[in-house]
Parts: sequence; structure tokens; C-alpha cells
Amino acid sequence: MSIEVKNFSNSPDDAKDMPNARMEAVNVLNQRVMKLTLSPEWKWSKDIKPLIGTDSCEATHTGIIVEGTIHCVCDDGSEATYTAGDAYAISPGHDAWVVGDKPAVVYEFAGIWGE
Repeated sequence: MSIEVKNFSNSPDDAKDMPNARMEAVNVLNQRVMKLTLSPEWKWSKDIKPLIGTDSCEATHTGIIVEGTIHCVCDDGSEATYTAGDAYAISPGHDAWVVGDKPAVVYEFAGIWGE
């Protein structure tokens, strides 16, 4: 059995700054884990949509939010607000934004974000 441990604060395998957001990723045993830090001003349709070019986010997301609050609205009208300690899964076809005046920090285990 193999074990691989990496730390986001030492040296992520990948890091990217985007408008109002920072994405850091590590690969552990061929699995990608992302840390996303989103400023209070972050909104997918304002900040990421122009980079991606789709009407809504077409990625699947599975993760946990450890700081802050995010609200997500799906193209089908379903919506949810998630906050520190909540695990979430989101299907393709959505918009999301940070709620309040504190940054949101999430760790995601599936999907591709902002790429």
C-alpha cells in the first residue's frame, strides 16, 4: 500500500490566480485535490465566465467549505447556501458567489475549476 502526503502551504503542484480567486492543487496518488480561496467579491458569472466562455459553470464539484459562505443557483432553479463545515456536490450548470464580507475557502475533490 502506498501513502503520499502533500501540503498546500509548502508547494502546491499547481497554482493559479484568477479574478477574485486563487486555485491551488496537489496531486496525491494520482488524485487531484484543490484548495480554492475566493474573495468576498467573487462571483462565477462575473469573474470566471469571461475566462471560460460558457453560460454557466459546466464542472461537477464535490468538496467541503472550511471558511466563509457560498450561494449556488443551478440552471434548473435549485439553489443552496453552504458554509463552514458543509460538504457539497454540485452538478454542471450553475452560478455561485461568496455571501458576506469574508473570503470563502473550499477544498474540492472532483471536477476542474476555472480551467
